[in-house]
Amino acid sequence: MSRIGHRFEQRRLEQRKTLVTYLTGGDPHPAATVPLMHRLVAAGADIIEVGMPFSDPMADGPVIQSACDRALDNGTGLAGVLEMVRDFRRRDNDTPVVLMGYLNPIEQIGYQAFARDAAAAGVDGVLTVDLPPEEGSELVAALLAYALDPIWLVAPTTRMERVNAICGQASGFVYYVSLKGVTGAGTLDVDDVGEHVDTIRQATRTPVGVGFGVRTGEDAARLGQVADAVVVGTAIVSRIADNLGDDAAMGDAVEAIARALRDGLDAPVPEVAD
Repeated sequence: MSRIGHRFEQRRLEQRKTLVTYLTGGDPHPAATVPLMHRLVAAGADIIEVGMPFSDPMADGPVIQSACDRALDNGTGLAGVLEMVRDFRRRDNDTPVVLMGYLNPIEQIGYQAFARDAAAAGVDGVLTVDLPPEEGSELVAALLAYALDPIWLVAPTTRMERVNAICGQASGFVYYVSLKGVTGAGTLDVDDVGEHVDTIRQATRTPVGVGFGVRTGEDAARLGQVADAVVVGTAIVSRIADNLGDDAAMGDAVEAIARALRDGLDAPVPEVAD
C-alpha cells in the first residue's frame, strides 16, 4: 500500500477525514517551501500537494497563478521542486506528497525519467491537470512502474461513462472538482457535491477528495460530511501572498489556516433535532 493509501486507511480507522493542503513549490522563494510543508504537517495536514510552477496554469485562479509567477521569477523549475521534496523527506518519511501541475514540464524531462526522479525524491502521487485520461496511458504506465499513484480530476460535468473510465485508472484518491471554474472561485453547494461524490463512489472504492472553493474550517467541516478528503489550495496560498517578505509571519499564517481547516474536519457533526 502506498503512503497515500496508508494515510487514508489510518484516517478511516480513526473515523476522521483526510486534509490535503496545497502550496506552489518555490513560492515565494525556494527556501520557504520545505519549512512551510513542515508547518502544514504540524498543523494537521495529512497529505501535501506541491505545485510544479508553470507559465500558463489554466485551471488555476489569480492567487495560484501569481504564486506560479513568483516561483518562476525566482528560478524554480521541476528539478528544484523535486529537490524540495527530497529535502522534506530528510525529516518526514511518513506524510504523502503529491505533485500537482501541468504536462509540459514533465514532457520536457520524459515520462520515464520524471517518474524515476520523482520516486527517488520521495513523491507518492502525481496529478496532471491538463492530461486527459484517454491520452494518459504512457504516463500512467511510467508512474505505476515506480509505484507512484496517478490521480485524476472529475468535474461536475463529467458523464458517468467517463467517470467509470477515469476511476479505472485512478489510485491514491480521485479528486472531485466541486465547482465549474478555476481554483478559488465560486460558492460551495454541499448537497450537490454530495450527490456527485455518491456517483463517483458507484465507480470506485478509491477515496474521493473534494477541492476548489474551500476557504474556511466551516467549509471543510461541511464537505467532510460527504467526502473522504478535503483539498485546500487558494486559502493557503493567499496567506503566503499576504505575508511576502516576512517568512515568520507567513509560516504563522499558513499554520493558522491549516489548523482551522483541521479543526473543522475534526469537529463533531451536529445532531439534527427530531
